[in-house]
Formats: sequence, C-alpha cells, structure tokens
Amino acid sequence: MNRPEPALLQPRKSPRQARSAATIKAIREATIQVLLADGIGRLTTTRVAERAGVSVGTMYQYFPHKQALLFGIVERQLNATEEAMREACARLTGRDLAGIAQGLVEAWLAAKTADIVSSRAIYGIAAEFDLSDAMERAIRVMTALFDDLLASAPGARFADRASVAFMLTAMLGGSVRIVMEADPSEENLARLREELPRACYAYLASANLDGSGAAQV
Repeated sequence: MNRPEPALLQPRKSPRQARSAATIKAIREATIQVLLADGIGRLTTTRVAERAGVSVGTMYQYFPHKQALLFGIVERQLNATEEAMREACARLTGRDLAGIAQGLVEAWLAAKTADIVSSRAIYGIAAEFDLSDAMERAIRVMTALFDDLLASAPGARFADRASVAFMLTAMLGGSVRIVMEADPSEENLARLREELPRACYAYLASANLDGSGAAQV
C-alpha cells in the first residue's frame, strides 16, 4: 500500500454534533469488522460504508480514502492509550517504585485489552503507514508522564530520570505489543500481568541511586 503524506491522512472534518459522532463511531466499528473478516487487502471504503449503513458520500465527508480511514483508527488507539496513562499517572503519584511498576503495567494492559480484537487489528494495520511522527509524539508524551511520576516516588533518585522514564516506556510498549501480535491468549496475558511488573520494578530498583525505592513486588 502506498504511504501518503501524514497531512493527507487527517479526516476532512471533525464531528460537531451527536449525530455526526455516531456516524464516525459506526464507520470505525465497521472498518474493524471488515478488516477482521476480509483482511486489509479487501478493505475498501465502499465495503465499510455498506457495513456501517452510510453512503459512500457520507464516508468521504470524513475520510477521503482508505488510508485516511485506517490511519484514523490507529491514531484513535494511540490517543486512548495516552489518556489512560495520564489517568494512571495521576492515581500513582506519590507511590513507591513497586507500586508504580505494578500500577503502570495494569493500566497499560487494561488499555490494550479493553477491546483485544480491535487492538490486534490495529497492530496489523500500523505497519501500513509512516507513523514515525505519531509514534515519536506518543513516546515523548509517555516519557514525560513517567518522568514526572518517578520524580514523585519517595526514596527514589536517578542519575538520568528522563532516560529511565524512556526505558520504562519502551519496556511496557514492546513487551505488550509482541504478545498482542503473536499470541494474546489468557495464559500469556496472565504471564504479562505477573512478570512484567517484576521486570519493570527490577529495572527501576537497579537504576535507583538511593537503593531504597520499595519492597519486592
């Protein structure tokens, strides 16, 4: 698939009324359904419009082409994950390193498994686009959030807190993505819930110059 410039992937207009918002929701849900049923190669705006119960003309009011439609779904997932982690960081402010590791893993997994079928489909289409700008922004936002959170942890001091926050972002994102793409079985998700907090805490504890971040997870 060709990769349009990022500016060409943006929706033509944003919904301003409840009816328009409902239409956008129906289009997004239909896109996931067609994608899962037929694959990305057979996904067309016409098929999505039919599944959503709207006209192709209505589709084009919001999404000028297939790539914009798929990009919109990926971007929405990124935004939802970002919002979930903002809320988690607010809840976890002032917790020790063990609590931070546990809480961030729980929040990240909750965001990614809220609709696990759609999440897997989104991982599949993410490779179709040049998402470098969107991913760079997401990493930057997460790193800043985690940096502030680590600054609030009692008994924690880091030589380079921003780098620790960046690595924490990479550990969460990479670990969950590889399982979601390969085999998001209940067994593997349970393993993530059990072992990923240990891995994150072990890293944070080893980077902590004070050596007194928290008890073992």
